[in-house]
Amino acid sequence: MSQPNILITGTPGVGKSYLCEKLSKKHDFNWIDCSKIAKDMDFVEEYDAEYNCPILDEDKLMDYLEPVMAKGGNIVEYHGCDFFPERWFHGVFVVTCSNTILYDRLKARNYDEKKLKSNIECEIFGTVLGEARDSYKADIIFQLNGETRADAEKSLDMIENWYSIWKLRK
Repeated sequence: MSQPNILITGTPGVGKSYLCEKLSKKHDFNWIDCSKIAKDMDFVEEYDAEYNCPILDEDKLMDYLEPVMAKGGNIVEYHGCDFFPERWFHGVFVVTCSNTILYDRLKARNYDEKKLKSNIECEIFGTVLGEARDSYKADIIFQLNGETRADAEKSLDMIENWYSIWKLRK
């Protein structure tokens, strides 16, 4: 495998897409936005009216991604991570953000109060970071800050450094 597979995960609104876009362009990684794939390929089990969101059919997504991930060179973006096979990823980067900033970002996306509260609580309790720690080896998990553009640039530098080391070890 000439390029690693990287997972960028975190609560909606923390800055995952920005990182994925920059890295995919710079290194010619295949950016896999799981939410977009689920919508485009109809990998949705049902719709949760209470939280105003689709429920992902994880099995369909996994079957679709298996041959893609085997090739390497992918950046996978999703707000959850515990259902992805550990063998797929060489690096798992969890983006976090302060609740105040995250609240404003999700409010700007017109999240209703119930969905807003649920996502803020996920960030407060470190749900996605906990999923990553429970699902992957500690030495491939990295926590990033997504509060400001400067934080995003520091996160990009951290991932760049990780990637340089990965290439040397390969």
